[in-house]
Amino acid sequence: MHFVVFIKQVPDTAEVKIDPETNTLVRAGVESIANPYDVAALEEAVRLKERYGGKVTAVSMGPPQAESALRQAFSLGADDVVLLSDRAFAGADTLATSYTLSRAVETLRDANPVDLVLCGKQAIDGDTAQTGPGIATRLGFTQFTYVVDVEWIDPERKRVQVRRNVEGGFEVINGPLPALLTVELELAKPRRATLPMLIDSLRAPVKAWDAKAIGASAQLVGLKGSPTWVKAIASPQLHRAGPKWDAAQGVSEAVSQALDALFADEDFEAKFRKGWGA
Repeated sequence: MHFVVFIKQVPDTAEVKIDPETNTLVRAGVESIANPYDVAALEEAVRLKERYGGKVTAVSMGPPQAESALRQAFSLGADDVVLLSDRAFAGADTLATSYTLSRAVETLRDANPVDLVLCGKQAIDGDTAQTGPGIATRLGFTQFTYVVDVEWIDPERKRVQVRRNVEGGFEVINGPLPALLTVELELAKPRRATLPMLIDSLRAPVKAWDAKAIGASAQLVGLKGSPTWVKAIASPQLHRAGPKWDAAQGVSEAVSQALDALFADEDFEAKFRKGWGA
C-alpha cells in the first residue's frame, strides 16, 4: 500500500507575529515546527505501513527551510519525502494550496498508485480545516474528516473503516479506497526518533519539485490561483487587570473593599438597586 502524508511547517503559535502592513505572518526569527496534527497523521501512516505493508511518502509545500520538517518525517519512519517549493506557490490560499497538493498526489501515483492520503484536520497557524477536504474533492477520493481511529483496511476489497468525531459522540463509517483522512491529535501519539533514524534523516535525499514538475497551471497556484485574501487583521485589545483584595488578613474586610469598589461605579449601583427593587 502507498500512504501519502502532507506535513506543513508552521510558526510556533506561542511566538506568532503579524505584519500590520501586509496582514501576513512574520516568519523571520520565529521558530518553525511541523504542524502537530500532521505529525499525528504521519505516525498513523507509519503504523499502518507496519501493519499492512507498503511505503509512506511525506510531502510538504513551502520555502526551502521546510526541508527540516521532511527530515523529521524521515526520522519518524517515512520512506520517501518530497518538497514542493517554487516562488509561484507563495501566497496561496486554501483553494490554491489544495490544487498544488492534489497535483503532487497525481504525480506520485503515476509511478506508484496512492491508496490513502493522511493530513491533520487543520494547521495551527490558519485553523481553516479546508485544505484536506479540498484535496479529496479535487482527486475524487473518499473523504473522512476528524478521524480518531483507523479500525481496519481491507487491501483486497479496497475499503477502509474509521472512527471519527461528530457533535455529541462518534461515528464509525467505512468506504472505498483511495481515500483521504483528516485526523485529530488523539489518533496517534508520535514516537520518539531513534538515534540511527535521526542520523539517517540527515543524510537522506529530499526530492524538490517545482510547479513544472507536477504539471501545475500557473493560473491556479499561489496568489494567481487564490480567490480569497486577508483584508484586515488585528490583535485583541489588551485590558488592564482589575483590582485585587487580599483576604489573608480578613475575609470581611476584603469583601467590604470589593463592594465599595463596585458601588463606586454609578451605573453598577443603579442596575443593582433596580434589580433588587431597592
